[in-house]
Amino acid sequence: MARAAKKETAVSLETVLWNCRVALRGVGSTEKNRDAVIALVFLKFAGDKFEKRRAELIAQYGEIPAFLEKASFYNAVNVFYLKETARWSYIVKHASANDIAVIIDQAMADIEDSNPPLKGTLPLNLFASLGADKSKIKDLIDNVNLIDEKRFQEEDLIGRVYEYFLQAYAAAGTKEEGEFYTPACVVRLIAEMIEPFSGVVYDPCCGSGGMFVQSLKFVDRHQGNRQNVSIIGQESVPETWRLCKMNLAIRGIAHNLGEKNASSFTDDQHKDKKVDFIMANPPFNLKNWRKEDELTDDPRFTGFSVMPPVANANYAWILHMLSKLDVSHGIAGFLLANGALNADGDEFTLRKEILEKDRVEAIIVLPRDMFYTTDISVTLWIINMNKKAGTVNGRKLRDRTHEILFMDLRRWDENIEEIVIDKGKKKKKIVLTDSQIARIKKVYNNWQSVDTSLYSDVPEFCRSVKLFNSDLTEDERELMKTGKLATIESKGYSLAPSKYIEFIDHDLDIDYAAEMTRIQAEMQAVLVDEKRSQVMLENAFRGIGYGIN
Repeated sequence: MARAAKKETAVSLETVLWNCRVALRGVGSTEKNRDAVIALVFLKFAGDKFEKRRAELIAQYGEIPAFLEKASFYNAVNVFYLKETARWSYIVKHASANDIAVIIDQAMADIEDSNPPLKGTLPLNLFASLGADKSKIKDLIDNVNLIDEKRFQEEDLIGRVYEYFLQAYAAAGTKEEGEFYTPACVVRLIAEMIEPFSGVVYDPCCGSGGMFVQSLKFVDRHQGNRQNVSIIGQESVPETWRLCKMNLAIRGIAHNLGEKNASSFTDDQHKDKKVDFIMANPPFNLKNWRKEDELTDDPRFTGFSVMPPVANANYAWILHMLSKLDVSHGIAGFLLANGALNADGDEFTLRKEILEKDRVEAIIVLPRDMFYTTDISVTLWIINMNKKAGTVNGRKLRDRTHEILFMDLRRWDENIEEIVIDKGKKKKKIVLTDSQIARIKKVYNNWQSVDTSLYSDVPEFCRSVKLFNSDLTEDERELMKTGKLATIESKGYSLAPSKYIEFIDHDLDIDYAAEMTRIQAEMQAVLVDEKRSQVMLENAFRGIGYGIN
């Protein structure tokens, strides 16, 4: 009797990636290990797409080398051409070779050489410098080979891998490492708020490119046209800049990340460029971003009475982004540490002048514990260069001049995600659900709407606030005297939502007489039990011949 075929056990992507991490323990730095796995996943991803396209060409033209080995036949359908030695099948076949590290590095070099859009993108000479022996590299190849490309949507595969490692290493690593990763739900929120349907999207500190990916996913979700969106950005860390280019290239996303990695402050790769949208998560409270005598006459900082302080780049980022936005309609959504809401000194002066120019449209404080390496609460700023009445994406907007919407989400802590960062070690973080993101967006859009009946202030959640005392009606001025109303000006140009949003004193809802009666009854019961226990203890000691005085 013939033996039944062994049933294949489905292996999740996360299991594969976990096994890869295990295989690389004690080998190299977390960054190199991450890059090694991503490199192999890329090779498999590219190899699977190549073989699929090659099969199509064979079906169409037959086994004709002139067609099968012509790069343009692959590039035309967004498939990378691969030389024989750069194909995943070749790498799997030679996984046990003594020179497997060299084979993989050469494959990367050959792919770059054959596909100009990937120039300067792939990790070269990585495996030769990794320090892993051939058995560990074979283990990596075997695990990556378990990924069935058909079980994952092509567009998401690399992104999921990249996100997994960013999460894992950020959660296990330092604050500085974690700064490179913005939770996907936060990026989705930014995209939903600023609605980058068409135009130029810019990120001055683009990291792995998550903002760009989500901006295009936003377009897809709303049945827009990707061809109407252009991507530009900048990144200072060379490895991250390169990986971002790879992440975008394999997704087929056209982009301009500048000629090299560089600081947006000291070496702006997009000088004089105006953009329609900005999505960003700058490093929190970046220190020493310039020298004391540096950039003092930079046009990005003109029009303000003081320079952003060297000790903290928060307001330098804001001014940089303001300088990039199209003056007629530009809009930005970016994250900053909460300290920027109340900062004093030169930062106070800059905040006051930004508010006087009426560029801030919304301030949204996010829940704590959303990031992988810090539990601080951060703020989403919405900057809008045009708060006048008009029509945007089919919505009729009212004039919001001298008004700001405040939202406080710090109580939204019920949706918790648990991630495994190491054996027996887990980390919990808060995640915004799709329904929560939709609610935030609806409140914001209702507040903007020409139909003012759609929006109303909600205690402990949201409030619309006017900038200046002169903006108030007579009735509102009287109300301000009672302390029930405030303007930004009256609160010393603070942007902390807690200064404006009404918070309910829930203690006032307590029926103190009834509550004291309940507590009294509970205490009486406790005292009775205590006396009963005392008697039992005394009797027990007497029973063995020892009395207790």
